[in-house]
Amino acid sequence: MAKDSSRESHFPAIEKKYGEKMAYWFKVMAKIKDKKYPEQIAHLKENYGFSQAHANALVMYSKGSLSSKRFETSADYFKSIDPQQSKTIKAIFKAIKVKHPELELVIAWNQPMLKKDSHYIFGASTSKNHISIAPWNQDVLAAFAPKFAEYKVLKKTIQIPNDWDVDASNVKLLQGMITASLKALK
Repeated sequence: MAKDSSRESHFPAIEKKYGEKMAYWFKVMAKIKDKKYPEQIAHLKENYGFSQAHANALVMYSKGSLSSKRFETSADYFKSIDPQQSKTIKAIFKAIKVKHPELELVIAWNQPMLKKDSHYIFGASTSKNHISIAPWNQDVLAAFAPKFAEYKVLKKTIQIPNDWDVDASNVKLLQGMITASLKALK
């Protein structure tokens, strides 16, 4: 069964955890409707003890966003980003799936991810000036970080150029990272 991605799916938990019906919370939001997103989130967290997830659901619902799910398919995602980034990410996923066809390409957290069974293995996301790639295993990221020394390696991601060349050496690097991630599952 697919997880309910609607903002409203959080409402029963919000009512239970914070002790008020949603009508009350909608009135709170009406009073702060002119504030920016971060200010609204901070208001709910600081004044009512909201978690980030509950605050986000209420704020986004109040702003008219009824679902956290923006893309039904990976094709929808790829159409929504810069064409060069789309080309690069597609090449990355293709290179990985050549060696690991058992991995499933899914959209999770509104980003393309590769998973095996219930385990996320690898993901990608975009910013204006770069693409971030991420093996989900932190030990694998640490082991492969030196091989990405010319790029910016952060705590959970590696930032690569939008036009990163998915050439033979980079394909081998990606496939090795995924092989290591899959071995770590065992």
